[in-house]
Amino acid sequence: MRSRTLRTAPVPLPAVHVEPPSETMRAIVFDAPGEADVLRLAEIPVPRPTLSEVLVRIEAAGVNPIDAKTRSGHGVAEAIDHWPSTIGFDFSGVVVSTPYEAHELQPGTEVFGMLPFPRSGGSYAEYAVVPSLSVTRKPAGLSHVEAAGVPLAALTAWGLVVETALAHEGQRMLIHAGPGGVGHFAVQLASYFGAHVTATGSERNLPWLRDLGAEVAIDHATTRFEDVVGEMDVVIDLVGNVADDTGSRSLGVLRTGGLYVLVPSGAWPGYADEAAAAGVRATGYQVVPDGSVLATLARLLDSGAIRVFVDSVHELSDAAAAHREVELGHVRGKVVLSVTAGR
Repeated sequence: MRSRTLRTAPVPLPAVHVEPPSETMRAIVFDAPGEADVLRLAEIPVPRPTLSEVLVRIEAAGVNPIDAKTRSGHGVAEAIDHWPSTIGFDFSGVVVSTPYEAHELQPGTEVFGMLPFPRSGGSYAEYAVVPSLSVTRKPAGLSHVEAAGVPLAALTAWGLVVETALAHEGQRMLIHAGPGGVGHFAVQLASYFGAHVTATGSERNLPWLRDLGAEVAIDHATTRFEDVVGEMDVVIDLVGNVADDTGSRSLGVLRTGGLYVLVPSGAWPGYADEAAAAGVRATGYQVVPDGSVLATLARLLDSGAIRVFVDSVHELSDAAAAHREVELGHVRGKVVLSVTAGR
């Protein structure tokens, strides 16, 4: 007679009291696309979760280039269906309420994740409703400020390096803009999975790129990367043709049948045709807010296999300054808003 393993008795879920929110909250909104100064601090209603959504009290919010592009009228601005609108994808915070009593993420649980903005409210706010599948437990070893710098950038890097490029031992991978938010995770993940990583960046960041795992670091201002790299299996392009034809030049360093991945949307509309003419494969990429992948990244962060670097922290009311910093293009790692600072 075959036997089967029985489940152990479930451990009772702890009851954690979390103060319910008031009717309104502080949030950064904008009334129409424009320069960074269109961002303003306002009091707006606290969102109410429905169905499988979790209500989270946000402690910190990450600032990404896509945020600034959207604020200026590009990015995902065309999907905003009401004004004024909040903004922001990344967050780290504390669960306030869950869809049902036995939910895995109980009130009081520290979590981080990525919002489906602009289909929902943004993360530059004191509270947000989040789909359960887009959130997971915060890495225990990270502060809320550090954790808020992870989700969009690290999920993008994972999608590029692990799911699209299939990083593996001995693979030759060139990563443009290695010091940035996505770039510094991409360099680490590619190195972790055994790829031989070449990364481009500014002179001041070259030692840091090597510390992250790049075996070759190239100063993009003084060296033409095509003059010093051999045949690549993969190019992950976080720049495109908006700067010095980086994309077109990248096709020339790929082996026949190699893979070119363009990340910034609109940075090179004709990349697919040029790649086909050059005999290489090409694809764009869009990040997926997957909580299960984020949980894997959380374990890598807690183990020290990868790390997040926060370049600067601004108070929520200084969101415009944070956007201007991101738009300058010299950020090492991430810029983060401390939402709790003004509470």
